[in-house]
Amino acid sequence: MGPGLADLLRDRVGEVYLLELSAWHLSSRDYIGDTLRLVGDQAQGRVLDFGGGIGTHTLGAALSPQVQAVVFCDLNPLHREFVTYRAAQLNLTDKITCCEAIAPDESFDTILCFDLLEHLPDPSRQLLAFHNALTPAGKIILNWYFSKGFDQEFPFHLDDPVKVDEFFCTLQHHFLEVFQPYYITARCYRQWRRDH
Repeated sequence: MGPGLADLLRDRVGEVYLLELSAWHLSSRDYIGDTLRLVGDQAQGRVLDFGGGIGTHTLGAALSPQVQAVVFCDLNPLHREFVTYRAAQLNLTDKITCCEAIAPDESFDTILCFDLLEHLPDPSRQLLAFHNALTPAGKIILNWYFSKGFDQEFPFHLDDPVKVDEFFCTLQHHFLEVFQPYYITARCYRQWRRDH
């Protein structure tokens, strides 16, 4: 993350944002529902929800029978507290662990990352970190929106054409898209082993 953004997310994004994000999830229930269906279709084993926000995708993954454990990773302590509370309400505390950061040697069968990559100064680097953290048969499910919007409504989004091109080159070099039938921005990818 860029200088200051990590501090902003960790220390100053508070309850109002949490409520706004919750309201957006409720108002976008069809979209969120299809995203959860995609997670349910593809997630398995040990799952990382990177920058998981209010934890909706973490909870969806944890409810999936093919998922053994979910690691919810978010800088914001309020988000981690909220997800811990939600997990307890659904009796999922045995499947969900919350943390601020993951160790570089951890591996996952599935990595989720929604609405975050456009906030990073180098999303390609994060893709490579995901690639390195995936098990050989692992998948990533993610989305991005590399635009500040038509009226600058997303001022914190990365829209540098060079960085965006680098992101897509990295994505195409290391991952192959897995077809999914839902009309949503989220995409699923598996590692592209070029020896096949």
